[in-house]
Amino acid sequence: MDNASYLTDQPFTDLDLAPELIRGLETAGFSHCTQIQQQALPLALAGKDVAGQAQTGTGKSAAFLLAIFNRLLRQSPHTEHGTKSIRAVVLAPTRELAIQIHRDATQLCKYTALRMGLVYGGTGYQDQTEALSHGVDILIGTPGRFIDFYKQGLFDLKAVQVLVLDEADRMFDLGFIRDIRYVLRRMPPPDERLNMLFSATMSRRVEELAYEHMNDPISIKIESETPVADQLIEEVYYPANEEKLGLLVGLLKKLAGERVLIFCNMRGTTEKIGRLLDRQKYSVGVLSGDVPQKKRERLLTEFTLGRLQMLVATDVAARGLHIPSVSHVFNFDLPQDPEDYVHRIGRTARAGASGHAISFACEDHAFSLIDIESFIGHTLNKQEILPQDIAPLKTSHQDKVGKPQRKIEPPIPNRTPDASTRGSAQRQSANVVKTSVSENPSVGETSPLATNESRTVAEAAPSTAPYAPTKPSGKPPFPGRRASEVPAVG
Repeated sequence: MDNASYLTDQPFTDLDLAPELIRGLETAGFSHCTQIQQQALPLALAGKDVAGQAQTGTGKSAAFLLAIFNRLLRQSPHTEHGTKSIRAVVLAPTRELAIQIHRDATQLCKYTALRMGLVYGGTGYQDQTEALSHGVDILIGTPGRFIDFYKQGLFDLKAVQVLVLDEADRMFDLGFIRDIRYVLRRMPPPDERLNMLFSATMSRRVEELAYEHMNDPISIKIESETPVADQLIEEVYYPANEEKLGLLVGLLKKLAGERVLIFCNMRGTTEKIGRLLDRQKYSVGVLSGDVPQKKRERLLTEFTLGRLQMLVATDVAARGLHIPSVSHVFNFDLPQDPEDYVHRIGRTARAGASGHAISFACEDHAFSLIDIESFIGHTLNKQEILPQDIAPLKTSHQDKVGKPQRKIEPPIPNRTPDASTRGSAQRQSANVVKTSVSENPSVGETSPLATNESRTVAEAAPSTAPYAPTKPSGKPPFPGRRASEVPAVG
């Protein structure tokens, strides 16, 4: 199926859009609506609230952005509220998605006088504060930094005319629901504003949120018969742990000139694969939660522009991002959550294009395959591993991705500890706990409203710190632990 077949026969010019927006669409190269745009836009333009279910890559960002712009252009601002009052709010669960929405918005409203602001964590306050000080019409951001600035009095919500919640299901997954409700309760009532909510899955909790804070929303569901694009080829290999790196390189050698995304479950694994591929002379970037925000943005830009052939990433890159022309997605590690599988492979076969998804069901992660196949409604195409598929590699100890081996220490003779020994042991135990916490760097800002909740979750979750050999100290190395990467948020 070609790109044109993904679009409907509904031209934007037939919709009740302001001339400035039609011009912006033409400049961006858009002439016809996608399915979600065809169904959502007429309702939103008529002032109806919309709760839409649609996968990423279907054009939902343009749908709600055009609805926002059109409403603000047709309605005069409430001058009595002053320059601190914003007129529209768009909340997204991750920094990368917020940045992308802002980029799309800047393109589409190019010929309007609407002012936009962008707030997200992981970067300095100064530039964002400076932008807000001049007043904005539309504020796009992540919940944590949004509430932070709101509490500082940099803007108010008294005159909000449009609210958009994007990737609402992810808001719940990342623990932002209290923040969302805090924001919504400080806006005008639902019947005095236009409300739009979009989610990849319309779970019961998302539906409850919609009906609690929206004005009789109309539900829209856009999806194929399966959660996966029809034009996507899905394959699975069953390598042993020690075969994974060689198999990856062997398969990549067959993909000269292609743009490839490689997903791993832990940041430590992304770094090891990145080093390996760099030695194989590939242009590769590594994207994970502990990568500084400015570097993360630079890597995404270089990959999008084709300056990087490959990007090795955790799930921080799986949601909401539009990276054109990704030909292949590798699941080096199968995700534990089947929905994450769909979002990962959704980076390819976008907008009607074809794509190829290759998964490794190794000893550690093969158990996830049953749930994944049940969720997508079909089995993956099993591929035989041929000898020529595994490239011979010379890897250092730090590049091995199998289970770390614990050094066996000689037994310590039995003896009764005295008071000083017990005290030393207690102090040592406390130090181990502190070290474990400090070595697991934050991957996003902390919610202003969920400090206690976040602490509880952090204490309960397994460490995502990658295993690395310790310096010779006579003590056994602390083994890495299996865990899912937390996307960069806030």
